[in-house]
Amino acid sequence: MPLSNTVRRRAAAAVAAAALLAMTACTSTTAAAQKTLDKKDIVLVASVINTTNPYMASMIQGAQALSKKLDVPLQIVDSEGSSQTEISKIQAILAQGKKVALMVNTVASSDAPPIVNAVKAAGGYVTIWWNKPDNYEPWNVGDNFVAFQKHSGVESGECTAKALADSIGGKGNVIALAGVQDSTTSQTRVAGLKEGLKAYPNVHLLDTQPANWDPQQGLQVTQNLLAKYGNQINGVWAADDGMTIGAIQAMQNAGRINDVKFTSDGLYPPIIDDMQKHLGNDAIAGETFHRGFMAAAIGLYTAYQAATGAIKPSELPHEKRDSLFKISCVTPQNLTDFTKYDNNIDGWIDDLLKNGPWDTQPVPLVGGGPEKLP
Repeated sequence: MPLSNTVRRRAAAAVAAAALLAMTACTSTTAAAQKTLDKKDIVLVASVINTTNPYMASMIQGAQALSKKLDVPLQIVDSEGSSQTEISKIQAILAQGKKVALMVNTVASSDAPPIVNAVKAAGGYVTIWWNKPDNYEPWNVGDNFVAFQKHSGVESGECTAKALADSIGGKGNVIALAGVQDSTTSQTRVAGLKEGLKAYPNVHLLDTQPANWDPQQGLQVTQNLLAKYGNQINGVWAADDGMTIGAIQAMQNAGRINDVKFTSDGLYPPIIDDMQKHLGNDAIAGETFHRGFMAAAIGLYTAYQAATGAIKPSELPHEKRDSLFKISCVTPQNLTDFTKYDNNIDGWIDDLLKNGPWDTQPVPLVGGGPEKLP
């Protein structure tokens, strides 16, 4: 019997990971010795899950803006939603010879160890955003694994759960679109959703299905859930706005956009536009604010500072190496308090370079991980 696509992908990813581990084993232990690097010997690398999700596109914007400010070259890795592609592309860049300062938004949590090991073997520095195994900590690996960074998924899920429940009058039925199943980000946001709904006993979660952070999959999954539950659905919660974009299209196609509410995470440009236009019956009830350009620039700048010797990771407190950054709840009423940052990315990068990765508004460091589930 032929292998399924999922099995093939997992097998291929395992082969790629093994190749990276082999490269680690074959590299002299002195390769990862700590050295202060000259910026002319460094290449910035930003690895994103895909380029179809607006958050990932924003991450690329932030990486490009930081690269320009630092006058250091940048390479972008489009993982195309595949761990195998992510790992093999990073491996190829490491083989080019320049020392890497890498920010990677891992496709799956399990991708973190092989990527870190390869970067360490090559004498580079890596900061991971959003996904890693909870028991895999930078201080147990060494200075080359500079930091793990994220915004609280539980807080995000609770914030958007409350907004959704309130928007449907505290009673009714909702569906949830999760991200990638092997993703601590998705898992914590879904856990926050369920925790938040405990305060609303008359709001029922009908179903939770993964839509892999992708608008097209968000459309397909929502269509499937509409076929299953029909007019029972009063609200749609998503772990990310990319999936919400697809869910909105599904509800529009079904003629239900005026009687369904949506909440999600990310406040992407299409969702901002829908909020400002009062799509449907004010369909977008609540969001959370953080920015891909901020995450990528914070991650890259942290790795770059380690590479140049501006910081020594082993001397940092643990909360600066397994970090939670501030997240804010957004409604149509306070929307403009946050969208102002989108109009001045270069100005925000200037603030980052002035204040450092842990003290730049509106996303300063607020705590350390690993994040605890409710």
